[in-house]
Amino acid sequence: MSTPECADSNLPVSERVKLTEIFLSIQGEADAVGWPTVFVRLTGCPLRCTYCDTEYAFYGGQWHSITAVLQQVAAHGVRHVCVTGGEPLAQKGCIALLTALCDAGYSVSLETSGALDISQVDTRVRRVVDLKTPGSGEQQRNRYENIDLLTAQDQVKFVLCDRDDYDWATAQLSKYRLNERCTVFFSSSFAQLPPAQLAEWIVQDRLPVRLQVQLHKVLWGETPGK
Repeated sequence: MSTPECADSNLPVSERVKLTEIFLSIQGEADAVGWPTVFVRLTGCPLRCTYCDTEYAFYGGQWHSITAVLQQVAAHGVRHVCVTGGEPLAQKGCIALLTALCDAGYSVSLETSGALDISQVDTRVRRVVDLKTPGSGEQQRNRYENIDLLTAQDQVKFVLCDRDDYDWATAQLSKYRLNERCTVFFSSSFAQLPPAQLAEWIVQDRLPVRLQVQLHKVLWGETPGK
């Protein structure tokens, strides 16, 4: 059965977003790790990564006005907000939502696959850009033009499935001098590469990156909406 659309579906696409869920949890990734955070998960994604853990966000969802989203965020009473997906930038209303959240005084981060243009994202937003590795099955979707747009407050994330992914990511780190642009995170795919093994490689190579362990999965496993 399809999800019925709400009244907000009649708004222009620049004034609405299709939501899978909004929930309060602990941020498990990137530089805001550990902070109580409201997650705004938008529906839809043009990528199909092999290790995706949010396939339930590919379809369904309901339209909400940006005003309605801000009201739901405010009800949780915390400062940090993460807009995620799916791929949030696949929705035209995402740009306006990010700006509205910043205008409301929140500390806002965006989790994006790196396959879409980030140039229109409000400069106050911390952009967490995921460069897709060969193991993801979506390496060809990387938009390398985004790299020149990165600032010190942004972050690049590599999710690594195996040693081949590690070697590839290390090559990208050097080629684009990513650590001179922003913070770089190496994260192991939850079910494929043990974090301890990744930690050993990083230490052995003295890489200028931060090891990322998905804190929310350490706390709650792979429970959706956590």
